[in-house]
Amino acid sequence: MAKKLWDKGKGINSRIEAFTVGKDRELDLLLAKYDVQGTVAHIQMLQSIGYLTQDDLDKLNPELEKISSTIELGNFIIEDGIEDVHSQVEYMLTEQLGDLGKKIHTARSRNDQVLTDIKLFLRNEIDEILCNIVGLFNRLIDKSEETKDVLMPGYTHMQAAMPSSFGLWFGAFAEGLIDDVIQFNSARKVVNQNPLGSAAGYGSSIPVNRSLTTELLGFEEMSINVIHAHLGRGKAELITAFSMASVATTLNKLASDVCQFNSQNFGFLKLPDELTTGSSIMPHKKNPDVFELIRAKTNKLKALPNEIAMITGNLPSGYHRDFQLLKENLFPAIQDLKEMLSITEFAVSNLEVSKDILDDPRYKLIYSVEVVNELVASGTPFRDAYRIVGEQIEQGTFVVPSEIKHTHEGSIGNLMTDAIKQKMQTQLKS
Repeated sequence: MAKKLWDKGKGINSRIEAFTVGKDRELDLLLAKYDVQGTVAHIQMLQSIGYLTQDDLDKLNPELEKISSTIELGNFIIEDGIEDVHSQVEYMLTEQLGDLGKKIHTARSRNDQVLTDIKLFLRNEIDEILCNIVGLFNRLIDKSEETKDVLMPGYTHMQAAMPSSFGLWFGAFAEGLIDDVIQFNSARKVVNQNPLGSAAGYGSSIPVNRSLTTELLGFEEMSINVIHAHLGRGKAELITAFSMASVATTLNKLASDVCQFNSQNFGFLKLPDELTTGSSIMPHKKNPDVFELIRAKTNKLKALPNEIAMITGNLPSGYHRDFQLLKENLFPAIQDLKEMLSITEFAVSNLEVSKDILDDPRYKLIYSVEVVNELVASGTPFRDAYRIVGEQIEQGTFVVPSEIKHTHEGSIGNLMTDAIKQKMQTQLKS
């Protein structure tokens, strides 16, 4: 039997084969279980329209279950000489069932087959990423509530600006993750459309029941126009990449802050020894390598949408082998993002915050706005109050009334975490 689905008995140069297959055998292992799921739905549809019998299904389904078990156990391989996961699954069925295995490709192309596999894969990965985001969100909310009364200086232009709190700081990144969930919700809606039955991009003369496979595979809806289904190749990957870049932006800012706040010049945060590494010649060093790597890896992720856009740019309608390269960029990046979300959740839970930071005289001036507001509340026009306080600062006579400091501490402690949690729940339900 030919091990290539398109083989017509002609040979192919071994160098050309190696070049065109590329990393497909390795990366397609991530698609294996989805290829089996798609095949199970496809053959059930073929039986419903009379192209397979119930007896055929009774023979095919147990073999597909065996392949699925092999995949779950991690024992599934794509053999040498076989191009991809689609070919491997069909080859295994044909080895066991003979001509019956050759029937499963009726009314299906590798084009709509890989589209289906990738969309099922992306849908599952998005759901896992969302779970990881929620885990980090909950950890940040917990830290926000734990540290709501621990004050820290807020900075603008890298200068101490106004009083803030660690509760506000942690809570800001928690709410930022909600924006990222909104992005992923949109990506999931694009991904969750069934392309199966569009064949090579122009449909099939066989009267396939695409509504049935949509239901069986749990897609929200189908890509109705068969050409549009294939225009989605690259688009689904791109919108997923944009969502990943959004999370990367949130994590990047958090990692950058931690690296800065952990330095001796700030001393706002302390990383426990188990989260740091040392220097080979400087015994005092405790380096925030975890957050430095997160900072670098998230910058790589922010470049991912551009990489995908460049690979797919200027391609006319229809399938092109260019799309194969998308897996090499996207699949490892997904694994990186999930790992970063998990390690960030662990690291954040172990961050120690410094107390009494604002007792340092260098931060006295950050209460100047509160003094201005106090004067305004007592009837002084704002511009006059601003000038009065500014002159006190220039003359070195500025003093922070204790009651202003106490009042401001109380207002900073109002984090509205319940409202933020409700905001997240609303997005998760959508």
